[in-house]
Amino acid sequence: MTWVFLIGAILSETGGTLSLRMASKGGGRAWLLAVAAGFVAAFAFLTLALDGGMPLGVAYGIWAAAGVALTAITSRLLFHEPLTKVMALGIGLIIVGVLFIELGAAH
Repeated sequence: MTWVFLIGAILSETGGTLSLRMASKGGGRAWLLAVAAGFVAAFAFLTLALDGGMPLGVAYGIWAAAGVALTAITSRLLFHEPLTKVMALGIGLIIVGVLFIELGAAH
């Protein structure tokens, strides 16, 4: 279940961040509520993952890295923001880093 909670944290945080983009463009009060709900849910899910026994370094590292990668990709699709080759390489390095974190935690 800890992985389900961590995935919930990643998706909630990404949703909150994307909502922040909408709120910053004059989207109104509803988007600000979505920002708050996304971040509250993200921390709640992260707390549940930690409570389930996932190490803090692993949980936070994966949460932050996956959130950055998912936000960059999604903002490209939704808002037509740039996603250059260098940025794509960075996302690839994030994925490799997350794999190393998980492999290192298994020992």
